[in-house]
Amino acid sequence: MKSVKKLTTLALFTTISLTIFLLEALIPPLVPIPGVKLGLANIVTLILLVKTNWKDALLVLIARIILGSIFAGQMMSFLYSIAGGLACLLVMAVFYRLLGKRLLWFISILGALAHNTGQLLTAAAVLGSGYVFYYYPYLILSGVITGLFTGLIAALLYPRLPDM
Repeated sequence: MKSVKKLTTLALFTTISLTIFLLEALIPPLVPIPGVKLGLANIVTLILLVKTNWKDALLVLIARIILGSIFAGQMMSFLYSIAGGLACLLVMAVFYRLLGKRLLWFISILGALAHNTGQLLTAAAVLGSGYVFYYYPYLILSGVITGLFTGLIAALLYPRLPDM
């Protein structure tokens, strides 16, 4: 019975994450820099890191990226999303283990920076050019701002959720 509860909980978090992702895709760009988003679905990943473990966060992340790419009609962005998402989760999981939940906002910033780095590395490989790295300073700034925002929201939300 415990595995049914866990599966249901992960399905619920996948649904929440996917809904946030799809709603965010409807928001017009906040800045005139292509690809800069708030990354609000990352709040769910952070909460799962705190409330469960990195494996559960990974399952939900992969499901959200696959379903989000299908539902948003952006299968071309799948490669960039998976590279950025996995880099983000890896960095956040490592630093969560080192720093714990009291610095969740900082862990989120590091995750956002890793996400941007993963996407740029993928773009450089796909395009066969390092010119995409001229874009990096803008992504660092946006990563710090959006990572701080999502990290603060996750830090406010996770204590209000029951243990899983």
